Amino acid sequence: MLQKNSAAFITRKRKRPLFVINHLLLAGLFSAMLLCGSSCKKLKLLTGDQAALEQFFAENVIGQNFVVDYATDSSIDITTQYTGYNFVLSKTSSYYNGVLTGEKDGITYTGNWSTNNDYSQLVINLTSSNIPASFAFLNRTWKFTQKVPPLLKLAPWGSTDPKVLYMRRL
Repeated sequence: MLQKNSAAFITRKRKRPLFVINHLLLAGLFSAMLLCGSSCKKLKLLTGDQAALEQFFAENVIGQNFVVDYATDSSIDITTQYTGYNFVLSKTSSYYNGVLTGEKDGITYTGNWSTNNDYSQLVINLTSSNIPASFAFLNRTWKFTQKVPPLLKLAPWGSTDPKVLYMRRL
C-alpha cells in the first residue's frame, strides 16, 4: 500500500490539477485567437455594411414619395395635420444630405435633410417661408427605430421625448 507522502501519490494528485490548468490555458488561448480573428471579420463586415447601408438608403429612401402614416407629440396623435402631404428626400452631391420637399395641393415647401455615416439619424429642416406650423414638429434630429420598407419609424435623437413619426413610402 502506498503512503500519502510517496512519489506515486503526489504525482497522481498533481497531474489532475495540471491537466485542468492546461486545458483552461488552451481554452483561453483558443478564445483569444477566436476574438482576434472575429475582430478582423467585423472590420471587413463594417466596410461591407457601409456600402449595403448606402445602397439601402439610395434604393428605399432617396427620391421616394413618403406620407406620414402616424405622428404623436407627447402621446397626442397629430397624424391628421399631415394628411395630403407628400414628402421627398432628394440627393444632392452625396447620400448623406440633400433637399427635402413637402407638397400638398400644388404648394411645395422646401428645406434640407442630412444623415450620419451609419444612416441611423435623419435631420429634417424645412426652411421655406410660411411653412405650416405643424412642420415645426418635423424639424428636428430623428433616429431611425426601424427601417423596413415601406415603413420608416423615427423617434427624437438623444432624447426620451415621447414623440413618434412613421413615414410610409408610396
